[in-house]
Amino acid sequence: MRQVVLDTETTGLEVRQGHRIIEIGCVEIVDRKLTGRHYHQYVRPERAIDQGALEVHGITEEFLADKPVFARIADEFLAFIDGAELVIHNAPFDVGFIDSELQIVNAQAQRLSALCKITDSLQLARSKHPGQRNSLDALCQRYAVDNSNRTLHGALLDAEILADVYLLMTGGQTTLGLAADEEGGSTGAGAQTAIRRLAASRGPLKVIKPSPDEMADHEARLDTLTKTSENGAVWRR
Repeated sequence: MRQVVLDTETTGLEVRQGHRIIEIGCVEIVDRKLTGRHYHQYVRPERAIDQGALEVHGITEEFLADKPVFARIADEFLAFIDGAELVIHNAPFDVGFIDSELQIVNAQAQRLSALCKITDSLQLARSKHPGQRNSLDALCQRYAVDNSNRTLHGALLDAEILADVYLLMTGGQTTLGLAADEEGGSTGAGAQTAIRRLAASRGPLKVIKPSPDEMADHEARLDTLTKTSENGAVWRR
């Protein structure tokens, strides 16, 4: 299973106002392990950068003056993501900008969703943590991912951080315990949760499936619960 965690930086917030991509960052995951492969490219947008966007990412027009335009890097970018599942935080934003760039290069170009499966990690986070803040910074705090270097947004850095968060959020942790307090005493309900990622060198996760007899026993148990419970078996809702 090949996944690519992707992030972009842009000249502004609205693609419909002609804003363009100025940075693309991608990190590769294969079988839920970071491979170390990545794709990173700054892009000359051929338009001005909004002041509000500049304050977020700090990428200036002067810095981008000698960088390639999107048309020059489109093929290598598409080759890197080809066939992968893309993991993107607030996917409609980044996908909208990428689709726009592809259309500028070739009016007949396929949309990104036709080339790759797209998973929106923001929607995933909202389903797991309803009613809570689910920005990347909030998720870093929730899953104890170090984002201390994230003083400004950057596509590659944000993709690397999101890869850590995504693996933890989807079950890639080895321990889930409560850290000791400053005096070394026992932990309480407010203690910080300590989470560590699985080692990158581990083998594929083993999937154990139930036998036919076990499935039959399970269904029989659910039949009993359905008959005896006022609201029926919740597993069958």
